[in-house]
Amino acid sequence: MSSTSQKHKEFVAEPMGDKGVNCIAGIGEVLGNRLVEKGFDKAYVLLGQFLLLHKDEELYIDWIKEEIKANKKQGRDSYTCLKEWCDSFM
Repeated sequence: MSSTSQKHKEFVAEPMGDKGVNCIAGIGEVLGNRLVEKGFDKAYVLLGQFLLLHKDEELYIDWIKEEIKANKKQGRDSYTCLKEWCDSFM
């Protein structure tokens, strides 16, 4: 498995609180703005979608690629970040 980014480590290290969606690994400024335009302005809102997709990697990556034109790596990075956060805090 590849090493995780600093952004990933910081996100999974503490409760999500009111963090913006851009705080999630794999979600930069462009994808973050696309998510905000679709109503996913906070990390917890994207987490809700992640949970609605039953934490399923394939479903989530397909959804985020379709919804905001993320590439597979961005989808996988954000999936892994949300999954590890859930494993630690839920």
